[in-house]
Amino acid sequence: MLENLQATAEAWPFLVQGLWVTIQLTVMGSALALVLALILGLMAGAPNKALAIPGRIIIEFFRGTSLVVQLFFIFFVLPQFGVELPGMFVGVLALGLNYGAYCAEVVRGSIASVPKGQWEATTALSMSPVHRMRRVIFPQAWALMIPSLASLLVHLLKGTAIVSVILLRDFTFYLDQLTRATNTFWSYAAVGLVGYFILALILTLFMNALEARAKHRLGRGPSLREILSPTPTNKDALSTAGGGI
Repeated sequence: MLENLQATAEAWPFLVQGLWVTIQLTVMGSALALVLALILGLMAGAPNKALAIPGRIIIEFFRGTSLVVQLFFIFFVLPQFGVELPGMFVGVLALGLNYGAYCAEVVRGSIASVPKGQWEATTALSMSPVHRMRRVIFPQAWALMIPSLASLLVHLLKGTAIVSVILLRDFTFYLDQLTRATNTFWSYAAVGLVGYFILALILTLFMNALEARAKHRLGRGPSLREILSPTPTNKDALSTAGGGI
């Protein structure tokens, strides 16, 4: 046990370096995935077939092929055509494309789930398509899609572990190095699982905060400040008082 702790302490600078690479991949990959999800989701759900058909083809292509294959194609095949990309860029691009396709389906489905009456109301108010989407439809769809997006982004975080196959030195790469000084159980269970769990927990809490904010702006729940407040709000106090009468 002491030997494992000592070896981990010696490897800690490298583990932190790998953890930082994993964080960068997660943040930039998630940003790219969300941007692509918004574009492809709107395309796939558009009434115009000239937009819907290409959007659907792109989504199904990246959902229907393996992330590992996409990663290998970008990193090993494209250089044969004269396109050489840095490892970090390849990792972000592959993660963004793959998970962006999955997130696009969440965007499309959430927009389609907005009640029909909301669409009819915007038509009655003579809103332009852009104004309708920005002011009425998307805010409601955003609150609906956040829980599913949160799950997919946690999967993206865990998916960053495969970038070590293209020799990108992320957290998993240095965990593998740690097994040589300790053992497989210690490096992957005691260090690896805890590290990924903490990152996933932080990402989940952030998405939960976004969900609370989105619902509050629609008048469907308390504000984030009220949720985090250690003292009950006036509304909570009135509710408690009313229940005691």
